[in-house]
Amino acid sequence: MKIAVAGLGRMGKQIARKLSENGHQVLAHNRSKQPIDEATSYGAAAAYEKSDVVKAFDGQQLVLWLMIPADVVDIELDAWLKLIPAGSLIVDGGNSDFRLTQQRSERVSQNSSVLVDVGTSGGIWGYKNGFSMMAGGEEAAFKTIEPALQTLARPAGAYHHFGPSGSGHFVKMVHNAIEYGMMESLAEGYHLLKEGPYKKLNLAAAGEVWQHGSVVTSWLNELSRQALAESPELESVEGYVAESGEARWALESAKKQAIDMPAIQAAFDVRLKSQQGQINFATKLLAAMRHKFGGHSINKDG
Repeated sequence: MKIAVAGLGRMGKQIARKLSENGHQVLAHNRSKQPIDEATSYGAAAAYEKSDVVKAFDGQQLVLWLMIPADVVDIELDAWLKLIPAGSLIVDGGNSDFRLTQQRSERVSQNSSVLVDVGTSGGIWGYKNGFSMMAGGEEAAFKTIEPALQTLARPAGAYHHFGPSGSGHFVKMVHNAIEYGMMESLAEGYHLLKEGPYKKLNLAAAGEVWQHGSVVTSWLNELSRQALAESPELESVEGYVAESGEARWALESAKKQAIDMPAIQAAFDVRLKSQQGQINFATKLLAAMRHKFGGHSINKDG
């Protein structure tokens, strides 16, 4: 299918590349030029200006995948809506607040176009392993983009249409909130191994054993094991752990529904405290995990 990908960051460039290399006609757009030039090396067509995207579709239904930070979606969406023709299909593949997605869907519909939310997980490994994608929005629009989702899911990813506008981002939000809790539990456990009564335990070896048939076998544990094998003391990691919004939104939603989420709340609080200087071996490992799966900066000013 023909699709434009706007936002060629850590995940956006992988999406553009995977689609290009698997037979889709991809137009690559980004604020800066260098990632667009890189995209042409794997078969995408360059779209240096938004108007280049519009011209390229030339009467065909314009399909645009936005892979941009949540805090610039409204600005970018407004800019695109001034240019795209009626009947266009916009995909928000980032980590947007599902409540804002519902509002944006209404705004896009006023342009006689449609917005599909596709919460996308897989980090910097999605190109190789396949992305996990959670979609919301009109069924017909979902069917239109399904060929792209099928490609992006290969070889071991998956996708599903969960319902009306915002439902995909809601499922992705909960996924990321769970991720916070799982990461925190692993980090605390390894912290106890390191500073418990048995000194100089091989933490990477413990992680290796746990990866073979134990009930905590997981990708996150494997990434923890890798980080500890590479740097047992995590010397180069400050211990500052960013929070990108999803757990915060999940906790707000849970409060509205009178649902307690003590584990996720505690994990969220640890991240906030790390930003205030309360760091330890566990917060260092959290930062190392984030770097491993998402390419996130290992330190605050990195």
